Amino acid sequence: MPEAHPVTREGILHALVVALQPLPFVDAMWEGGAAAYDRLDAWSDIDLYIVAADDRIADTFRAVEDALTALSPIRRKYEPAWPPDSGIAQAFYRLERTSEYLLVDLAVLKRSAPDKFLEPEMHGRALFAFNKGDAVSVPSLDADALVKKLLERRDRLSARIALFGPFVSKELARRNGLGALEAYQRVVLDSLIQVLQMRYAPAHHGFNVRYARYEFPPGVVARLEDLSYVRSPDELPEKARAAVEWFREAAAAVTEAAIRSRVRSAESRPA
Repeated sequence: MPEAHPVTREGILHALVVALQPLPFVDAMWEGGAAAYDRLDAWSDIDLYIVAADDRIADTFRAVEDALTALSPIRRKYEPAWPPDSGIAQAFYRLERTSEYLLVDLAVLKRSAPDKFLEPEMHGRALFAFNKGDAVSVPSLDADALVKKLLERRDRLSARIALFGPFVSKELARRNGLGALEAYQRVVLDSLIQVLQMRYAPAHHGFNVRYARYEFPPGVVARLEDLSYVRSPDELPEKARAAVEWFREAAAAVTEAAIRSRVRSAESRPA
């Protein structure tokens, strides 16, 4: 278990609500991530979303950082880049007086941002700290768009693995173990993981394997773990063969009917 620290999740959330809710240019704040799936544990970070006026994003970050600094010095800050038309600005904060696991992962979204990451089937049930006048609405997942996207992606992955899967054996024939491992991980294993997501959790396609232990059958998780860990180049030929064979089996099971069935199941899951 992580050791106790003076600044807690609850303290951070309270401080941010107190700082942000009175600001007229801030519309809403909610938690996503593990909190939205009722999966919080001692290692969870804080996944926060804030919606603010388009021209007040910098002011919102200043208010957030002032509130955090009042609790603890900010040890590190990291800002990923988002396309300008996304309407998203993001920053990760690690505070000195918290656990190293309790990162504040903050996304400040413009009011005009086209995607606010709120579809319950994809992002869980958002825990709103405030939502002034219901300024932010929770949309349903567009199942038709998802089906189209995933079927197109399935076909591209099938072409990808047919063309580049043999690079594993090619690099092994060259006695290039690292090159073979790279081809296995980036082409074969990555393609397999994506079709397994399409098969068992289509709304989370693109989430990599972070939710696999919750959403894949236990036998699938165990089999995938076995294929993922490679002790030596000698294991690669058989593991690559097994992974490609499993890919073809899983891809064949990714159909429009199967995707829609999984999405309906996610929609009916209780909050």
